[in-house]
Amino acid sequence: MANQSNILQVRAQTEEMSIGLDKSYLGEMSETLTDILSDTYKLIIKNHVYHWNVSGPLFKPLHELTEAHYEALFAAADVIAERIRALGHIAPAHLTDATNFAPSAKSVNHLTAEAMISDLIKDHESAVRKMRDAARSAGDAGDVVTEDLLTQRLTFHEKALWMLRAHLA
Repeated sequence: MANQSNILQVRAQTEEMSIGLDKSYLGEMSETLTDILSDTYKLIIKNHVYHWNVSGPLFKPLHELTEAHYEALFAAADVIAERIRALGHIAPAHLTDATNFAPSAKSVNHLTAEAMISDLIKDHESAVRKMRDAARSAGDAGDVVTEDLLTQRLTFHEKALWMLRAHLA
């Protein structure tokens, strides 16, 4: 029987891998994906907070849109973290920076629906730029799995941008 005290211990180092990708690439892409995961959590939190607090004539459509987005983003966070693990690195275990990007109750109280939408657009655009660069790097490295994951994430974010912009039109 295995030593039960070691069963749930998280390994602090990266795993040695022989999957046809350069070791330095694995570390670089894992760091990039960790950054993308952080952006994903940022959008989850903002969508959730705006979902609860939006008001005015755009309430119903924006309430529904932000709910759909935070649910999709939450599922995406799992996929991104699992890819980090598949590349042999530890997925982040905590998000200590959440207080730096979560909107405060005081600021949300004074935001219009349009301001919330504009804020989400800014964050989606930032995420898209990072993902596009990361997808390009993955393609150059022959990492078709990460490239495909990022293509799927880009598809979501670009559609989210289209829908958010349509609310402002």
